[in-house]
Amino acid sequence: MLPGRHRLHRSADFATVVRKGARKGRRTIVVHAHVDSSMIRVGGPRFGLIVSKAVGDSVTRHRVSRRLRHIAADVVGELAPEFMVVIRANPASATATHDELASDLRSALEAASSRARGTRS
Repeated sequence: MLPGRHRLHRSADFATVVRKGARKGRRTIVVHAHVDSSMIRVGGPRFGLIVSKAVGDSVTRHRVSRRLRHIAADVVGELAPEFMVVIRANPASATATHDELASDLRSALEAASSRARGTRS
């Protein structure tokens, strides 16, 4: 489970990451990563999820959300504390396996985080 200190809670934070962050898409998800250098963050990076009705009914959306939170908790230690990340689930995430979601998240996060820092991958 992803602890509360690693979650985005405010809609303004979601909007900032989606508008200003580097975006990388994969088959099952789209990752937006933004480095918030204006403040020093203690406690690690923060993640937010967007799982729309296009993904499926409420049971499917909640299952996808739980899986993505679990995978995000696994990768939280790999990112610098100043990162804010929004993960948007695509409809393909409803039928994807845990391993497919994890692979897509890791590859998109690696690409988006390097772009957010100003380096190309």
